[in-house]
Amino acid sequence: MKNLLFLMPLFLCSFSNSASAAGAAGSGPNPYSDCGIGAALFKNTEWAAVISNVIWDLGSTAVTSATVSPETCSKKNVKAAMFIRDAYAPLVEDVARGQGEHLTAALDLFECSREQHAAMTQGVRAVVVKAVVAPGFNEQQPLEKAVQLFNIIDSKTRNTCGV
Repeated sequence: MKNLLFLMPLFLCSFSNSASAAGAAGSGPNPYSDCGIGAALFKNTEWAAVISNVIWDLGSTAVTSATVSPETCSKKNVKAAMFIRDAYAPLVEDVARGQGEHLTAALDLFECSREQHAAMTQGVRAVVVKAVVAPGFNEQQPLEKAVQLFNIIDSKTRNTCGV
C-alpha cells in the first residue's frame, strides 16, 4: 500500500505532463497542476501541486473543478477562493459595512483597481444582502456560504476587473 501511495503521484505527474504536452492548444487546465489546493499552495512548482492534490483527496476536487468550471482553475481564482474561505466572517462584515481591509484584499485578489472598488462593493453588497435573507441561507454550511460569496464577487468583477 505504501508503494502504491508513493508511486501514484509519480504516475499522475508523468501523465499530467504528457497530457498537457499532447493537447496543449485548447485543452483547458491541467486538473492536477492548475486546479485545486495544490495549485494554490504551489503556484510555481507543478510537481508539488500534483502531489499535493493527490495527497489531499486523490485529486478529485481538482478534477471536478477542471471539469465543471475550468475558468476557476486560474491560480488567481484559487487564491481568491481560499482567501474568501479563510476570511469569510470578517469579509462578510466588511461587505455589510461597505468597506474594510478584508473587502479591499478580496477585490485586490480579483484584480480590481482601487478606482473600481466603490462600484464593485456596491454591486457585491446588493447581491449579498439578497443571499443572506434568502430562505435556507442560515442552514448552509460555512463552505457553502464561502462558495456563494466567491461566486457573487466573481460574477460582479468578471467583466470589469482582471481575474
